[in-house]
Amino acid sequence: MRVWGFGIVVAVAVMLAIPKLHAPTPPVRSAVASQVQPPAKPLAVITHTVEPAPLSESVNATGSLLASETVVLQAEVAGRIAAIAFGEGSYVARGDLLVKLNDAELVAMRARAQHRRDLAVIREQRVAQLLEKGVARREEFDIASSERKVQEAELALVDAQIGKTEIRAPFDGVVGLRSVSVGAFLTAGTRIATLQRVSQLKLEFSLAEQYAARVRLGDDATFSIAGSGYRHHASVYAIDPQIDPATRTVTVRALCTNARRELLPGNFATVTLQLGTMADALLIPAAAIVASARDKGVFIVADGKVRRQTVTTGLRFEDSVQILSGVSPGDVVVVSGLQQMRDGAAVSSRNSPHKPDAAVPHPVRSST
Repeated sequence: MRVWGFGIVVAVAVMLAIPKLHAPTPPVRSAVASQVQPPAKPLAVITHTVEPAPLSESVNATGSLLASETVVLQAEVAGRIAAIAFGEGSYVARGDLLVKLNDAELVAMRARAQHRRDLAVIREQRVAQLLEKGVARREEFDIASSERKVQEAELALVDAQIGKTEIRAPFDGVVGLRSVSVGAFLTAGTRIATLQRVSQLKLEFSLAEQYAARVRLGDDATFSIAGSGYRHHASVYAIDPQIDPATRTVTVRALCTNARRELLPGNFATVTLQLGTMADALLIPAAAIVASARDKGVFIVADGKVRRQTVTTGLRFEDSVQILSGVSPGDVVVVSGLQQMRDGAAVSSRNSPHKPDAAVPHPVRSST
């Protein structure tokens, strides 16, 4: 019985092994074939061709408008106001009488001095006649002549005192609001009103010290004021010869015409100063710049592949950047798909129809 059982086990094992012996052998893949990958599809990108173009370099600042001439009208001497000869906010010409103080006492003093002068003149003439006849001495004539001159000086002194009671316009301009009324008693130095020449205004603004050496007399500055989109022109006429140590800025003044009087002294102004023009600046779209912790670069397309090129940037505009070094005219830089870009990557490019605006007059940077 044991022999029969052992034989049955052996027979079953042989029957299970037969199918495995006749099973087809699976194909063996080549190790080389398993490493072959289909070629990567070129990345579609938008590019920009670098071309030289003129560029106006400018700097932005803030400033304010000042009257070309301004003065506070004040009395030189104490006295009571007898008359006010101007209207508030009115235009006056140089030499116009604006305020008259009471000068009754001085007028009386002048009349006395006038009579004394007239008497001295008559006495001098009589002594001169006697001197010609040999009756008077030369010394008597000299005394009479000297007295006449003294009386003329006394008269001139009174006239000068009367002149101080008259406040006249020192230049053409517009009188401001007055602070006094007729009948008020003024002391010397009391403020009466202001007088400002507004037909021409000064534009005052400050620039960071790195621009101090680049500003020139005659440079053109444009500005606008709050509530107006119109840009006015001014010409630089003065530059402060020192840097303010507190703000590290230099103060610049420019002149502008104000024939229509639409500008007022004290207006806040947004200023753009033209520093110069470059005839062959290289501008690329700002989107083409790839910044890293070490440098800035762009991807340049050549023969269907890209390479990263380090660049040095200059002025930055709203949608473009000036390139100082790293690219040349005719280079094609990648504008889109930069997140997936790697050195040597294959690309299929389409040149962008957009060109950076080289004539934009307002770089996106402040003067401070």
